[in-house]
Amino acid sequence: MPKNRSNGDDRARQMLAQEAARIIVDQGLRDYRAAKIKAAERLGMSTRGSLPRNTEIELAVSEHLALYGRESHEGFLRTMREAALAVMHMLRMFTPRLIGPVLIGTADENSAINLHVFSDSAEAVAAELRSLGYRYRPYERRLKTSRGRGATPETFAGFQFGFGDEFVEATVFPVDGIRQSPISPIDGKPMQRAAEKAVAALL
Repeated sequence: MPKNRSNGDDRARQMLAQEAARIIVDQGLRDYRAAKIKAAERLGMSTRGSLPRNTEIELAVSEHLALYGRESHEGFLRTMREAALAVMHMLRMFTPRLIGPVLIGTADENSAINLHVFSDSAEAVAAELRSLGYRYRPYERRLKTSRGRGATPETFAGFQFGFGDEFVEATVFPVDGIRQSPISPIDGKPMQRAAEKAVAALL
């Protein structure tokens, strides 16, 4: 491929990544592929070419947040991490782990606090939330627990509830699921997880 065409393709990918990041932050769209397609439509670009990888989108989101309101975003992120730490302490009997945008620093006003909690009974988690006076909405999440083309997603129960001004999504894994993180749809690697002590260190 001629060098100038390669540079043009790289520039197009960068523009798409930046526009997708803007859509994700401004509209709260969490489906990276949908954000890429919407960005391509906005920019009048074809989706048949090489779209930015999810890791490129995530980097663009970080850069967008740093560029537009760095100080306010740092304060916002600290507030969300403080709330996450409080929720983790409340659910400590389920050995919670923080994951997602609040952990890695790409959270925005549309982000929830994402937790993995561990119990061989999802109902036990629901019962604890009820006993604490929280109303929740159940959901199911399909996640791969191993890599490879033959890996089949598994379905995990979860509960969404309000905690102060934040929304929390707590996905329930078996107790032995703490040994192996599910696979991230962003980079295909095991998801980053952080225990209470590690979250406290971020503050």
